[in-house]
Amino acid sequence: MLGFSFDQTKCNGCKACQIACKDKHDLPVGVTWRRVAEYSGGTWQEDEDTAVPNVFAYYTSMACNHCENPICVQVCPTTAMTVRDDGTVYVDDEKCVGCRYCEWACPYSAPQFNADTGHMTKCDLCADYREQGQDPACVAACPSRALGWGEIEDLRKEHGTNSSVEPLPDPSITRPNLVIIPHRDAQKSGQGTGAIANPKEI
Repeated sequence: MLGFSFDQTKCNGCKACQIACKDKHDLPVGVTWRRVAEYSGGTWQEDEDTAVPNVFAYYTSMACNHCENPICVQVCPTTAMTVRDDGTVYVDDEKCVGCRYCEWACPYSAPQFNADTGHMTKCDLCADYREQGQDPACVAACPSRALGWGEIEDLRKEHGTNSSVEPLPDPSITRPNLVIIPHRDAQKSGQGTGAIANPKEI
């Protein structure tokens, strides 16, 4: 089964992955398969007579995680959402009626509605590039090599099994094929004290 790895310690929020994905798939305004969230927060600490800020910020690049338990597939009434043999979740444009059930069900907001076609769209881990032996567009574009992809078991052996980082949802919901190397200030999903600083971008 294929999946993504993401090293938060290397990501500087440049959004090259997001732009490469949008360009490669010629996505219209309002449809963004890969998004980069900035999560930030902090408090003040007393140091004798001085108030010292204790602040943090980190980025999370997110797309479809081609989950082991894809809710989008379960709720699709037309079987347009399917899981391929390699584990990637795919939407069949010929079967999709644009009901948006998958969009509402997915905790990662991965399926997105294309108003121009009236159908749902989503990341397929650049199936056409992979068939040609190339990396997915987002992975190839990352200047700091924060993104990776491959067999999820191999990625987990190399990087661990963590996929529970704010602002992502609890991974037990869909069991994402995603591995995250957390930033030093990363907080666990559902236990964060910060907020998404760029909500209109994601």
